[in-house]
Amino acid sequence: MIVVYGIKEYLNPLKARLSEVIHGCMQSVLGMPEDKRAHRFMPMDAEDFYYPGGRTPAYTVIEINMMQGRTPETQKALIKALFREIESELGISPADIEVTIKEQPAHCWGFRGMTGDEARDLKYAIEV
Repeated sequence: MIVVYGIKEYLNPLKARLSEVIHGCMQSVLGMPEDKRAHRFMPMDAEDFYYPGGRTPAYTVIEINMMQGRTPETQKALIKALFREIESELGISPADIEVTIKEQPAHCWGFRGMTGDEARDLKYAIEV
């Protein structure tokens, strides 16, 4: 699952396009299938979203929750692809993008009535 935070006035007009860019990176780097998209956008009022100095109102936080198994090289490739593609497609500078990958063991995930370590029908590889 991916959660995206940003200032409402800036994030709302870009949500659909940003979702496409993020999912494209997930597909190209991680091999995620087309129908495996779980994005949550959290547009916030400017007075509720403080961001570091040197950033602009375009500052966007992307948190990626995934099952453990991707190599550090794969994770770094995903982060770099996000920086590159978001800048190229949406004009948001990498200085205004923060990406955090949060991994949990498969047994900590629950979906479709089972835990992640019980799932045998995933249409994508975890260990890439």
